[in-house]
Amino acid sequence: MQQGMAEEAAILELGAWLDSPAGRYLLAWEQAQLDAAVADVFGFHALQLGWAPLAGLRANRMPHRWIACPTEGAGVHLRCDFDDLPFESNSLDLIVLPHTLETAPDPHHRLREAHRVLRPEGRLMVLGLNPASLWGLRQRAGGRFLPQAGEFIGYRRLRDWLQLLGLELAEARFGCWRPPLQREAWLARWSALDRWGATWWPVFGAVYFLHTIKRVHGMRLVGLAKTSGQRRTAPAVALRRSAQIPPPDHP
Repeated sequence: MQQGMAEEAAILELGAWLDSPAGRYLLAWEQAQLDAAVADVFGFHALQLGWAPLAGLRANRMPHRWIACPTEGAGVHLRCDFDDLPFESNSLDLIVLPHTLETAPDPHHRLREAHRVLRPEGRLMVLGLNPASLWGLRQRAGGRFLPQAGEFIGYRRLRDWLQLLGLELAEARFGCWRPPLQREAWLARWSALDRWGATWWPVFGAVYFLHTIKRVHGMRLVGLAKTSGQRRTAPAVALRRSAQIPPPDHP
């Protein structure tokens, strides 16, 4: 119960921060990365865990796409426990984790749970705030710029976790090099840093995006149907009759 309340408080704090100038700047960069990355990922089932203001699956064409959160809210289709997902093993084609690991009591366990429900050759995409950035430095210095709840996980540390799980890194990007400022005019004044940062100091962007593929070496496809149903899954609550994102409107 306390864990759920803590995560709910973190979500509320994050929602308020995302409505600030810096939050909108970050959200725009992340939306652009996901729109480009998920457009050509094919399959049947896609899931985004958390961060409902970010429509991470809107550019994808899969018939079943859900945004799940621990609590109800705008844009949320399923309410479930992120550390005990209500899906069979090897059942999802695409999972998006937008800062989902940062508020986890055990981020490694949450990552393993996402890996469990992802099918072989499925895609896992992770967004995280970079502690080795101007934003991270200001936060550690007590500047109270970013949301206080949670732990920011370094890029190299997360990359090692992914490799240990057999998730092969297909792509890594950094973004948002402007200083940690909360005034729209000042952020706009420093916009040139986004061009310079990508060339001269890419790994110091405020946020990173990782695109990985689940590799299962020596896998026997015929055995998946026998093993995928053996684990009892946690319940989920569908928040409305059509618990999925409408198909994208393409010309």
